[in-house]
Amino acid sequence: MDALIASYGDTSSDSESDSQLPIVVSDNRSPPAAALPPPPIDLLNPPNTLGTFDYLQRNMTSRIRSFPHIEGNYALHVYIPVFIPSERKKELAQFLKKATSLVPGLHVVDIDVPLLMLLKDEEKLVQAALGREFHISLGRTVPIRVHQIDSVVAMLRQKLQFQKRYLIDFNKWEVFVNDDKTRTFLSVENTTGGLAEITKQIQAVNEVYRLHNLPEFYKDPRPHISIAWAVGDISQSLKRVVEGEMKTHLSVGGLPTRCMFTCKFSNIVCKVGNKTYNICGSQGQLSQGQ
Repeated sequence: MDALIASYGDTSSDSESDSQLPIVVSDNRSPPAAALPPPPIDLLNPPNTLGTFDYLQRNMTSRIRSFPHIEGNYALHVYIPVFIPSERKKELAQFLKKATSLVPGLHVVDIDVPLLMLLKDEEKLVQAALGREFHISLGRTVPIRVHQIDSVVAMLRQKLQFQKRYLIDFNKWEVFVNDDKTRTFLSVENTTGGLAEITKQIQAVNEVYRLHNLPEFYKDPRPHISIAWAVGDISQSLKRVVEGEMKTHLSVGGLPTRCMFTCKFSNIVCKVGNKTYNICGSQGQLSQGQ
């Protein structure tokens, strides 16, 4: 794919600025050759891959850093990995289609592909938007210095090494906005099964952060996984879509009538820069939560 793109030139150049550049041909030179025809679409989108979305993942730069890059700093993120069960993906994909048709600026989390590009192909929508690893954050994503890494990882392992197995229920769609209002997230929130266990794990991570003079997590944490994001604060328009969807899933008392999906707690991961550390694995009998 990279070789094919390279053979047709740099596709990331600014087309508007390119069109303003005059073509100068001297008298003793031949005129420039005609432009090559576009490559066959099948070559850009080979079977069983996301095709051009693989390229977009490497080249889109629309997200904004939560904190400036400083030499010697590494981004720290502590989280629980989550995978959406296959049997629930199509139902979730249907709502993503609806939300995207009403709020077109949504992108897939992490790979940053616009959801509008996926609406016509449900298989690619499910694969790109729902077929990857998600995470429940147990602490803020913050910069740490290189000399802090070993200490942070060791203390996290000390405090979290023994964790019982439990189930995590995801009950409702929700909308979150980051602290500086530069991004809005469409998420699925955990409000019942597993909430007590996750809250205790957040408290343990807070203790490690506090000892390293790092900002602690929110006082009233709301565990969730983020599915899609948009630039800026569009929470009001996105909440209207979510509220309309959730009304169809609520009981008379205003509580969700059923769980959207359930996954098993299996591990806690600490990611520092590009390096990943396993903090713990689940042990013992599976707990149904409180």
